[in-house]
Amino acid sequence: MVIAILILFVIIATVAIAGAIWFIFYVRRLTQGESVEGLPFRWSYIILPLAILFLSIALSAYFYHLLPAEVAYHFSSDGAPDKWTSREMTIVWVLTAQLLLVLLAGAITWGITKLGILSRQTQGTWIKPERMLSLMGNLAALPQLIVGFAMLDIFSYNSYQRHIMPMWIFLVIILGLTTIGLGALFAVIISRARRHLIS
Repeated sequence: MVIAILILFVIIATVAIAGAIWFIFYVRRLTQGESVEGLPFRWSYIILPLAILFLSIALSAYFYHLLPAEVAYHFSSDGAPDKWTSREMTIVWVLTAQLLLVLLAGAITWGITKLGILSRQTQGTWIKPERMLSLMGNLAALPQLIVGFAMLDIFSYNSYQRHIMPMWIFLVIILGLTTIGLGALFAVIISRARRHLIS
């Protein structure tokens, strides 16, 4: 109960701080006579986090009846379980983490669209603010993948007594693929910037 109250307090405090920051920027822009017109919010800015959230909900619904009443959620270095909790709490914790990451991605992209920060900074350049927002919002899918893998591994172990793979191998794979993907993206951005400077 104390943990639930603490989580609720953190969510309320985060929303209050974000709202205060938005209000300060909004009032400052109004007093400077600037237009407060921003970009429209599009769901495509957070499509990957939403897809992972819905996949996590579907997997939780599928595995719920397969899980025992007490679920092992923490494992020692040799893969043996050493901490347990109820299956309901396991599902609540995992889905809460996924939901918070989706809300964070949505709040970031919505706030940036409403403040109009990117539309002013990218005027007259080849950079499209919509693509930047899509990248920023969908990057929240990376921690969601890690949480989702941990959830699937917990469900797999408790349902079939088998781990999918060690978490560190999954992290190396995800971080390696992310590094390659971001490296390719930055290479494209740098080549476009060079072409833009030459012309």
